[in-house]
Amino acid sequence: MSVIARSSVAFLCLFFFQAQALQAEEASNSLSSSVSKATPLSVLAQMPVKEVTTFKDGHAFLLHEGSMPCDSHGNVVMDYLPAPVLGTFWPFSADKNARLSSVTASKHRVSVPRSALNVREFVEANPGAHIELFEIKNGASQNATTVSYEAEILGIPQRSSEELERTSPPNSGEQLPEFADCVLVKTATGVSAVPLSKIDHITFKSGYEAKLSREEFRNLLTLKLDWGKAQSRTTADVGMMYLQKGIRWIPQYKVNIDGNGSAKVKLQATLVNDLTDLKDVTVNLVVGVPSFAFKDNIDPISLQETLAAVSSRIADRRSHMNYLSNAIMSQTAQMRDESVAAGAEAPELPTGSSNEDLFVFTVKHVSLAKGQRMTLPVYETELSYKDVYTLTIPFSPPPEIVQNFNYSQQSEIERQSHAPKFMHKLRLTNKSAYPLSTAPALLLKNDKVIAQGTMTYTAVGASNDIPLTTAVDLKIKKQDKEIQRVPNAASWQGDQYGRVDLSGMISTTNYGNSPAEIEVVRYVLGKTGKADHEGKSEMVNVFEDYEFLPDGESLHPVWWGWYSWPNWWSRFNGVGKISWKQNLKPKESLDLNYNWSYYWR
Repeated sequence: MSVIARSSVAFLCLFFFQAQALQAEEASNSLSSSVSKATPLSVLAQMPVKEVTTFKDGHAFLLHEGSMPCDSHGNVVMDYLPAPVLGTFWPFSADKNARLSSVTASKHRVSVPRSALNVREFVEANPGAHIELFEIKNGASQNATTVSYEAEILGIPQRSSEELERTSPPNSGEQLPEFADCVLVKTATGVSAVPLSKIDHITFKSGYEAKLSREEFRNLLTLKLDWGKAQSRTTADVGMMYLQKGIRWIPQYKVNIDGNGSAKVKLQATLVNDLTDLKDVTVNLVVGVPSFAFKDNIDPISLQETLAAVSSRIADRRSHMNYLSNAIMSQTAQMRDESVAAGAEAPELPTGSSNEDLFVFTVKHVSLAKGQRMTLPVYETELSYKDVYTLTIPFSPPPEIVQNFNYSQQSEIERQSHAPKFMHKLRLTNKSAYPLSTAPALLLKNDKVIAQGTMTYTAVGASNDIPLTTAVDLKIKKQDKEIQRVPNAASWQGDQYGRVDLSGMISTTNYGNSPAEIEVVRYVLGKTGKADHEGKSEMVNVFEDYEFLPDGESLHPVWWGWYSWPNWWSRFNGVGKISWKQNLKPKESLDLNYNWSYYWR
C-alpha cells in the first residue's frame, strides 16, 4: 500500500472517531438551531385605542396612538392588522424627530411562548434535561410492558425554515419548521431515536422548563420611520386611524309619562364590541345617517384573510337594513346578556354636540373587552306630550274591479276591509337640546309599563308619535253610498266617460271618561269633493307620497296588481285624502261627512 493510501485510511479513521465523539454535541446543536428570523412576540408593539366613534350600522372610526417601542432599524412593528374600509386607513407619526415614510402589512414568522401541556411539549421545552424515560415495549397490546432508563434529552429533530426555503422551489415563500415524530436521547450506550408515541411518561431528575416557544405566521404591520440624520430612538410617538366594522351602539329609550302632559325621557346605549379591546377610551355615539361610499370595499392593507372572524359575526341583514329607518343594525344572535362588562369602571356621563348633519354624544373612560357588551346611560330630559287618537281608513277597490277577482282574492279584500280602529298615540314635542334617535322605546305611566313602541328620529323642535294601543273607548262606523250616476260626464280622445258621485260618513263616539283629540284620515279612489267639520280635502301625489298605503305595503296595495288597469284610468281618477282634527268630549258622538266622484267607462 502506498504512503498516500495509508495516509488516506488514517485520516478517514481519525475523522470517524472524531465524528462519533462529537455526535451528541452536533445533534444538540442541530436541534436547537431554531429560526433566527422569527420575531419574538414580546418585542411587538401593542398600540392602544384612544378614541372610538361608533355608528348604529356597526361601523366604527378608531384612533390608535401611543409611544411605541422601535426595533433595531428604528421602525415600529405591530402585532395588529386592521381591516379598514377602503380609503379610511391613515397612519401617522406624532414624533417630531421621526417622519413616517411607509407602512407595510406582511406575513412574518413569530416566536410565541406557550405553556407545555403534554409529553411531547415537555420534551421539546427541555433539551439537555436529565430524565428517567419509561418506554413502551411490545406495542399497544395487552402484553405491553414498559422499560425505564436514564437519558439526556437532545431534542426533537426538525427541518428548519432556512432548510425548507433552500430546498423548496423558487418563490415558495416562508415556511414553518417541520418536526419529527421522535426524540433523540443520549443514553449510556449511545444516542437513540425514540418515537414519541412509545413514551409512556418521563421523570425529570432535576429542574425543568414548563414553557416552550413555537413559531407561527402572524400578519404584522410595520411603520417605517425616517429619523433623518439623527440616531433612531428606542420609542416613537405614532398612531393610526381607520373605519372598520365591528363596534356598534344600540340606543334605547324609556319614556315615563305622568298623565298630565309631562314625560321623563331617558336614553341609554348598549355598546357591542366585536373588534378589539377598549381600555379607558373615549367613545363617541353618533346619532344620524352616515354615508360611507366604499363601506363594502376593504383596504388591501388588511391582507383580506383577517376579515373572516369579524365579517362572519356581523352580517349585513340586507332585508332589514332600513328597519327603524335610521339604519340601526339588526341585533344578531351573537348578542348576549352581558349588559355591563365585569370589572369595568363606570364611564363618565356624556355630553352632546352637533357635527353638521350628525349629532354626537361623548362618553369618556370606557373599558370594554372584545366580545363584551355594555349598557350605559346617555342623557335624561323632560319633554311635553299629549294623547292623540288617530284613525286611517284606506280605500277599497271599486266594485267594477272586485267582480274580476277570484274567491280567495275577494276574501282577502274582505279581511282587509274590517272595521278600522282608533290608535292611541303619545305625541312628544322635542324641545330638548338633543334630537331623538330611531330606537326601541319603553313606555311607562307613573313607573308602570304600558307599552313598547318605536321612537323615530325627531329633530329638535319637531314632534314624534309613538303608538300605545288600540283605543277601545272610541267606536266608529263607516257608511258609503252612491248619490248619482252621470253618463257622458267627460270626453277624452273620442271616448265618453261616466261619473259616479258618492258620499260617506264616519260616525265616532267617545265612550271614555276623558276628552279625546282625534285625527281621522279617509282615502278614496277618484276625485275628492267637500268635507264638513273643517275637513281638509286634497289629492295625493301617488308617485311620491305613499302615506295612503296600509302599514307594511309598498308602492301599491296588495290587490293593485290583480287587475289590468286601463291607460285612461289615472287621467280621470287618483287617490284623494280627506282629513279631520277634532276634540271629542266624553260620551259625545260626531258624524264626519264627505263626498267624492269616480269616473269609469
